[in-house]
Amino acid sequence: MLDPFQIKYGQRVGGLMFIPALLGETFWSAAILSALGATLSVILEIDMNASVIISACIAVFYTFTGGLYAVAYTDVVQLFCIFVGLWVCVPAALFENKTEDISRDPEGWIGSIGGFRENTLWWDNMLLLVFGGIPWQVYFQRVLSSKTSSGAQKLSFVAGVGCIVMAIPPALIGAIAKNTDWTLTDYIPYGNGTKYKDIPHGKTNMVVPLVFQYLTPRWVSFIGLGAVSAAVMSSADSSVLSAASMFAHNIWKLTIRPNASDREVIIIMRVGIVAVGVMATLLALTIQSIYGLWYLCADLVYVILFPQLVCVVYFKGSNTYGCLAGYAVGLLLRLSGGEPMLGLPATFHYPMFDYVDGVPQQFFPFKSMAMAACFATIIGVSKLSVHLFATGRLSPSFDLLKCVTNVPLVRPHSPSE
Repeated sequence: MLDPFQIKYGQRVGGLMFIPALLGETFWSAAILSALGATLSVILEIDMNASVIISACIAVFYTFTGGLYAVAYTDVVQLFCIFVGLWVCVPAALFENKTEDISRDPEGWIGSIGGFRENTLWWDNMLLLVFGGIPWQVYFQRVLSSKTSSGAQKLSFVAGVGCIVMAIPPALIGAIAKNTDWTLTDYIPYGNGTKYKDIPHGKTNMVVPLVFQYLTPRWVSFIGLGAVSAAVMSSADSSVLSAASMFAHNIWKLTIRPNASDREVIIIMRVGIVAVGVMATLLALTIQSIYGLWYLCADLVYVILFPQLVCVVYFKGSNTYGCLAGYAVGLLLRLSGGEPMLGLPATFHYPMFDYVDGVPQQFFPFKSMAMAACFATIIGVSKLSVHLFATGRLSPSFDLLKCVTNVPLVRPHSPSE
């Protein structure tokens, strides 16, 4: 995915795009490892931290030893396990006598977004997840491994439909949990003998494993555990491999050591697999909110990488000056809003800023604003720099990045190219 940036903007400048890509992959791996840890801790009653570490070690091990082949072949088996496992668990929980008919009161589990400020926040996050899900190496890794371009297109469309189909069982499981009287089950949230009609707010990240454990037969709950484990392993190995391969090829091979041998690149990639796995595990152990990690993984990807990718592919007039300016503007605007989950305070309170349960909350869609500002800056600065050099207002000697007037006839490539 980083190749177009490095071809157009140069090796080192294009390598800057690795930072948001790496953070996105790491946060995503942490989110799914945390999800598996929650599932194992409920169904198998083992320590959550231990389950996260064990899961990470398994994913890192077979990715380390098998590379893309291990990831690709295990994904086929894991996808089958996910599909069958989730659809087996849904009817088993749906017809449990402790659960009410979810069609009688759909408003009770569909819920509502809230007022104007909640709606603006919802739209901001919706756009973040939609467009922040495009510039991912884990996706381009699959697309570029296709034999033909038409095959890659079909793969993308089929995957989109598949995502919608696979989202139905988790949504139904959430509806089942909302329509269940949990006092009729053996679920005791805090282990003090007190039962609650609804799952406490602090335990909602465990909805899926709780439904498997207390609303389905034992054998069904293990099938559900297999489905969740397959989903996690399928995503974790892909994310870890994509981040490591980006570092080995785009950073180490093209930027740091252009003369590195293929064997050296493979060794660096394997070191990267272990490093990314360790970082993701530490985040999963530190940040308990799976939902929050899910948002964080697409955050900088949406704000910085998405507009950069659109410009490098579709806007021929973009250049290195616009790229760097857009990168800086997007990053500064995003950081100015803060991030409570990472303990990063807001340096600027946008309109509608408020505290919710003591936690600072920016209701203004500043993430989309930062993305749009990054987009506009790339185009504006690129056009301005071309205009200044073309009209002679700036001497060609000021083209320090050699992307307007002092463009090299042939951009240097690595020896293997």
